[in-house]
Amino acid sequence: MDSLLSFERALNGYVWGGPMIVLLMGTGLLLTLLTGFVQFRRLGTALGEVLGHVFSRGSGRGSVTPFQAVATALASTVGVGNIAGVATAIFIGGPGALFWLWTSGVLGMCTKYSEIVVAMQYREPDASGTMRGGAMYTLKKGIRLPWLGTIFALLTALAAFGIGNMVQANSVAESLNASFGLSPALTGIGMAVLTAVVIIGGVKRIGEFTSVLVPFMAIVYLVGGLVILLTHAGELPRALRLVFEGAFTGTAATGGFVGSTVALALRYGVARGLFSNEAGLGSAPMVHAAAQTDHPVRQGMYGIFEVFVDTILICTMTGLVILVTDTWTVGLNGAALSAKAFETGLPGVWGGFVVTTGIVLFSFSTLIGWSYYGETGIVYLLGARAAMPYRLLWIAVIYLGATGSLHVVWGIADTLNGLMALPNLVAVLGSIPLLLRLQREFFAAARVQGR
Repeated sequence: MDSLLSFERALNGYVWGGPMIVLLMGTGLLLTLLTGFVQFRRLGTALGEVLGHVFSRGSGRGSVTPFQAVATALASTVGVGNIAGVATAIFIGGPGALFWLWTSGVLGMCTKYSEIVVAMQYREPDASGTMRGGAMYTLKKGIRLPWLGTIFALLTALAAFGIGNMVQANSVAESLNASFGLSPALTGIGMAVLTAVVIIGGVKRIGEFTSVLVPFMAIVYLVGGLVILLTHAGELPRALRLVFEGAFTGTAATGGFVGSTVALALRYGVARGLFSNEAGLGSAPMVHAAAQTDHPVRQGMYGIFEVFVDTILICTMTGLVILVTDTWTVGLNGAALSAKAFETGLPGVWGGFVVTTGIVLFSFSTLIGWSYYGETGIVYLLGARAAMPYRLLWIAVIYLGATGSLHVVWGIADTLNGLMALPNLVAVLGSIPLLLRLQREFFAAARVQGR
């Protein structure tokens, strides 16, 4: 077992190592330049498109509304990484890691936009009438590499059981056991039943559920964090100075913090940012492809919004709360560090309540959203008839995740998740001419209409 764990750690370190980070960040930078900094110039358009059409059905073919699609995508990306992942980045890389996390988010906004636009162009209905899309369809129909599309679909279907199911179920079970003494077995049964109620109804019911859950859980977490920042407003300038100084000079040892270099701040800030928002991994386009929309670029705007909320708002909130409360120097890591920060900033039961609620809701929402990603992969491989058996298997595996030890599963799932980036980036980079044509077409039409 020890040798297997060592091998997995080495493989995972390579998959999520320097070359992958450079590839993902380089792709984001290239797309930013080619699209004319669309995530900056059109951020207002993206925010208006999403917030102004929360209750709109959209137009065109699709199975869910545009907002339900982005809510489901956010349900999948806003997870434990926003709480534990950010804390880990700061624990290893120091405050400067937050700057590089922002950098990955800014570039990721353009990557997510681009992969959604391309996926929308090649989507198609399956035998049940559900709209399906994603890198596998782009690779088959656009890039003419069906074998690579098959690899992507297989990676998605397998990675989903780990990163989107067992890991999330285990996080919820551990959190509820630590906070309330609830048995993991009971938690597993409860989550399995709740998940079944949602996912058996397919993407339409998933969209309806996440469009309520995601705004609620984001507001609870952000409000809790905002209260801490307001009560520690005097510490904000110092915290921001630590971020910018640490990003370019490193951070000296202090208290329980052992010190960090610029290289560590950059690596862990970028890696945790990419892991959190999943830009470049090809996951979110699979649910965006089910949206009712009249143009691929219009749905691409929702991708910009998605990364903005996940990284620029929620991850930033976690990071700043850790810094203004000075808990980053106590020597804790992961979710324990975030919990300590919120408990320090909101004395009494409230700080623990915010973190526990965040972990439970963020993990459960990821479990719901990733079920559709894995299902899309298996439907691509085996056809629409495989959807229901996959959902039933998904429900059963939740219990195993809640009650089992996941050291090996976590590593394998993380590796498979990272490998999804390679065929997805082939699909996106190979579709750049299409992306730029669709963008010119959409914004030219918007100018004519005076928007």
